[in-house]
Amino acid sequence: QVQLVESGGGLVQAGGSLRLSCAASGTIFSINVMRWYRQASGKQRELVASLTSGGRVNYADSVRGRFTISRDKDKNTALLQMNSLKPEDTGVYSCNAGVVTTTPNGDSPNGEYRYWGQGTQVTVSS
Repeated sequence: QVQLVESGGGLVQAGGSLRLSCAASGTIFSINVMRWYRQASGKQRELVASLTSGGRVNYADSVRGRFTISRDKDKNTALLQMNSLKPEDTGVYSCNAGVVTTTPNGDSPNGEYRYWGQGTQVTVSS
């Protein structure tokens, strides 16, 4: 099993910054991609940023230039640095990862699966 745990959400004034963290643990052979999604109240979930193991980065147009996704591969952790926050950035931010898991003996890949964290609330006041 693989678990993703997010942290770093909270309340911040417009123009401020927050850094979200997503820590992956469990039967991990490798992580191919890590993504951050957000969902505002009454709206559909949207992809905010993604980072592949090869270093390819993608951002939603609404956050490009303000948000930065990065990863600490040694710690299986993804970070989302959010600067110049706006009230429209408010929502529940969730981490998603494409993980190659290991076999029970831990030495071979066992297929790629997608996992979700529980989400963390980000609220930006005007």
